Amino acid sequence: MSIRNLELLTYDIRDFLISNVCETGGHLASNLGVVELTVALHRVFDIDRDRIFWDIGHQVYVHKILTGRADSFSELRQYGGISGFPNIEEDSSDVYNSGHSSSSVSAAMGLAEARDLSGEDYNVVAVIGDGALTGGLAYEGLNNAGNRQTRMIVILNDNEMSISENADSVAQYLSKLRTSGAYQSAKHIIRERMAKIPRVGESMVQGAERMTNLLRYAVVPGSIFEELGFKYYGPVDGHNLRELIGLLEAAKHLEGPILLHIVTKKGKGYLNAEKYPERFHDTAPFDPETGRRQDGENMKTWSDAAGEAVMTLAGLDPRIVCVSAAMTDAVGLKNFAKIYNRRFFDAGIAEEHAVTFAAGLALGGMRPFVFIYSSFLQRAYDQIMLEVCAQKLPVVFMIDRAGNVGGDGETHHGVFDLSYLGHIPGLVIMAPKDADELKKMTEFALKYDGPSAIRYPRGNAAELSAGAVGLQKEKSIELGKSERLYGGQKTKVELIAVGKMVHIALEAAEILEKSGIKTGVVNARFAAPIDHDMIIKAAERGVKIVTLEDNVISGGFGQRIDAFLAGKGIQSRLLNIAWPDDFVTHGDVNVLMAQYGLDSAGVANQVRKFVDERTD
Repeated sequence: MSIRNLELLTYDIRDFLISNVCETGGHLASNLGVVELTVALHRVFDIDRDRIFWDIGHQVYVHKILTGRADSFSELRQYGGISGFPNIEEDSSDVYNSGHSSSSVSAAMGLAEARDLSGEDYNVVAVIGDGALTGGLAYEGLNNAGNRQTRMIVILNDNEMSISENADSVAQYLSKLRTSGAYQSAKHIIRERMAKIPRVGESMVQGAERMTNLLRYAVVPGSIFEELGFKYYGPVDGHNLRELIGLLEAAKHLEGPILLHIVTKKGKGYLNAEKYPERFHDTAPFDPETGRRQDGENMKTWSDAAGEAVMTLAGLDPRIVCVSAAMTDAVGLKNFAKIYNRRFFDAGIAEEHAVTFAAGLALGGMRPFVFIYSSFLQRAYDQIMLEVCAQKLPVVFMIDRAGNVGGDGETHHGVFDLSYLGHIPGLVIMAPKDADELKKMTEFALKYDGPSAIRYPRGNAAELSAGAVGLQKEKSIELGKSERLYGGQKTKVELIAVGKMVHIALEAAEILEKSGIKTGVVNARFAAPIDHDMIIKAAERGVKIVTLEDNVISGGFGQRIDAFLAGKGIQSRLLNIAWPDDFVTHGDVNVLMAQYGLDSAGVANQVRKFVDERTD
């Protein structure tokens, strides 16, 4: 296609993205920003042979459109439809399942080295955002690739954003690079003109290299990418197709590691997304004319409730500080960051640093609350265990997006935290049934003199107003103590639920009561330590015990109860209801819950079969 036709194609792609994502929801702003870059990559490289790694992967929609999947966008992120991230099972051009940040350079380097060892010849490209450069893994990859002089191309997509706006040293450094475009133009002109001088041109170019490098340091102090061993080119307008294509054509013929600095605008071409890129980073379905979401945008989310709860406490206790990993708004800390700016810390996309940094704050007498998504927090497992818990430091982990998160799929489901945290000695783990209990748990965590975690799901904050009738009076929160919500001493089965599953348990109990099965419902409150007294009493009464959790079965809450009773030599009939030990696909949360038997009807059905089983 001609450059002009390619430019027209970019308009069609943007129209297509807006008209489809407004129906399904998804990552809009980041994809609008990489339209020209993706078109240029597909123009220059052989997509069936060359390999492109998309860091994080939520900017892969345009790539999917250009690889024949446009007809599937009506089912984007829906159960049974296409993923919103690269998926190696979906198409051969998706070379890597990337859902977390900063990994593309290391993975691309590994493939490039494997290519060379195998004697093959194809291009390897990593597309990484400037936000991902706040993650240490990116520098580990850059350092190693530069040292080995691996033949690969790294494209730095610089849009000044991660999910929240970048405001760190990396952002400031890239800003200097963006304003130094005159240096790069001058450098290439000098080389080109010197090289044309007969007989002495090439030697003059080599001799002038030191001089032009001095010019570089004068304009951009410390050119870090060249110091790491990369040939650096840029900054380049990421929306200028002709310039992009020319640069990529040249880069694929160069030896060694190349870094191309591309400047783009997040949300490009859709005014609402350009103006509010954070809101349209991962949006629900919306009205394309007004940009207003269709899912009750003004309803309080769990993230909002968590941020408000800690902010209320911060007004009473000056020791409280909050730490986030480049997701200030997403985790409900926008107002906290504004009002208590000196007590708020955005660590960037660097969860390991965020946790260890919080440990240092606690050592200094502060009471840090660390707000991180469940699936991202697992990247800091070692730091949680050794830097915080082994030292018994009073750090509170506010674990957002715990449990199944729906459309983001397998790389984002927070269904492993009860397993990877539950066995850490001394770590208290809580899960609220509703927003009011979340507030009470933050108060408890502040008073607790040790490490603790509060996990809560994605979506609108629940209030326990629906479900079974006859709810018993709420008790105050005590360490390791559960709360009976329904039923008494004559129950035939006890449903012991964690967090959001309490609502499911109450609804299932209503269904079971109508079937003539006397059912009790217990809000576990604590996943660690477990309420041993309640468990022993239930087992001694001979009732059947069913555990419900928004976590995988292995190593979860239910299995810890199983192990406890077995260790005590207590015989009891137990059923653990949880997500299977598998990487669960993407789709609407309610659809997935029903599909896996975790909605109220599915739970009631499983319990009914369990109760009817004969015991010998």
